[in-house]
This record gives sequence, structure tokens and C-alpha cells, in this order.
Amino acid sequence: MPENRPRLTDPAVLDALAHPVRLDVLGYLMSAGPATASQCARAVGDTPSNCSYHLRVLAAHGLVEPDESGDGRSRPWRTTLTGFSVGADDPDGEAGVARMLAASVELDHHLAREYLRGRDDVPERWLEVDAHATYGLALAPDELADVVRRIDEIVRPYLQPTRTDAPADAEHVHLAITAFPRLPFGSRS
Repeated sequence: MPENRPRLTDPAVLDALAHPVRLDVLGYLMSAGPATASQCARAVGDTPSNCSYHLRVLAAHGLVEPDESGDGRSRPWRTTLTGFSVGADDPDGEAGVARMLAASVELDHHLAREYLRGRDDVPERWLEVDAHATYGLALAPDELADVVRRIDEIVRPYLQPTRTDAPADAEHVHLAITAFPRLPFGSRS
């Protein structure tokens, strides 16, 4: 799939993505490729009927579509994008951005807690490379934008939908990066 990373600004799309299960299903499809509602349900820990509903909501907003790889009995879905950023074209849209980002942070925390609960069953070679790192940086806004851009350049070649050279032992890996100024603003002179 060619890279397709749109900036989502439509309030209806942002509201659709302000649901952790929808975000999780969309993220799963972006990283694992086409899947049925049942496969999505197993991956995200939900029911097939609920995932089917969420897939239809995502499809109504053009974020997923039916995949032709089905055999007539199975109905796989695929994502139409390889990633996205969010923004608002007007002040009213900022509420939708905030709800979507809150759902994304909630999902990231959920996935981290689930991983930690099952960490005893993780193969040693993965335990040696899993990571949680926190950094306290002193950055100006343009420097933070540069750091995020450089991290994106490093990560982008590994995106599942566009990667053609993944090794046989590659697994679905969740990488989340959160960067924001600590409140309150103006605490430095």
C-alpha cells in the first residue's frame, strides 16, 4: 500500500476516532494488515459483533474498507491509511481533537498495562528489547517539532502497511510517543 498519512480535521471523523476500541481496531489493521471482525476482536479483546459495528463506523468515514482477499464466507477489512495526524480547522473542532487524543492516550495506557500483566509469558529475546523511557527535556517549540520529525523519519520505514522487507520473526509492536510541555507554562524565567 502506498503511504497515506492524512491530517484528519473533520469533526465527525475525530468523534468516530474518540473511541478506544475503534482506535485499537484501526491501529491493528494498520499494523497487521487485513483482518475479519473476529480476528480484530481477538486482537483487541472485544467481541466480533462489537468489532463489526466499529468497523462499519470506521468504514462510514472512509478509514477502512472491505478487502477482496475474503473467500466469500469471511469478510476481511483493510485500512485505507498508513497513519494520520489530527487537527482542527476551527475552535469548535478542538473539542473533537481533545476527545480523540484522550482516547488515544487511554488506549496506550491500556495496551501497556496488558503487556505488563502478560510480561511473564513474553519470550526472553523480546524482554531484552522492550522499553519504557522517560526524558525531561528543555526544548523550545521549534526544537520539539524537530525532535518529533526526526523520530518519525526513523520509525516510518518500519510501518507495516508500507514495509516490504520485514524479517520472518517480525511481530506487531506498539510504539507510542507522547511529547508535551509540562504545565504550568511560564515557570521558567
